[in-house]
Amino acid sequence: MNLNYTFLIALALSLDAFGVSISIGINKALIIKDKILFAISFGFFQFFCSLLGACLGFIFNTYITAIPNIIGGGIIVVVGVIMIKDGFENKDKKLHLNKIVYIILGISVSIDAFVIGFTGFNNIINFTEVFLQTIFIGLITLIVASMAFIISSYLSKINVIAKYADFMGGIILIFFGIKMMVFF
Repeated sequence: MNLNYTFLIALALSLDAFGVSISIGINKALIIKDKILFAISFGFFQFFCSLLGACLGFIFNTYITAIPNIIGGGIIVVVGVIMIKDGFENKDKKLHLNKIVYIILGISVSIDAFVIGFTGFNNIINFTEVFLQTIFIGLITLIVASMAFIISSYLSKINVIAKYADFMGGIILIFFGIKMMVFF
């Protein structure tokens, strides 16, 4: 598989992380450390899931269809509902993120990378080539998610967006999750 093809796959896979990064990044309570950890989580799990999918693809290729999209979409919908619920609570308190949130969101935006590994990388015999291509996917996702957090920091300075950030982010995540579940 050539680098151009891998780049296009990486870009397509990173769009989930981009959307989630924008949605959660407009919350002013999210500190830079959290944004960095989310971007690293998204990049790592894009790499890991596509590598794992490539390694296990020849075994499970016939059994995996829409299930990953339904699971990932469901998780993103739940996160969206939680964000809307948090929007009704006191906005002045600091946002406390549990370490598990980084992992859950990282995996939920990377489930499609697992499927890509199954279908796109399962026929590559050279493990080094698969490893390098999946590292490339992870790096592209890290860069795209970081760009989304930078954009969201500017968007959060707009009063209307900052005031309703949790609601807008939650609604975007709910629609995004439903899209993943319905239009896989």
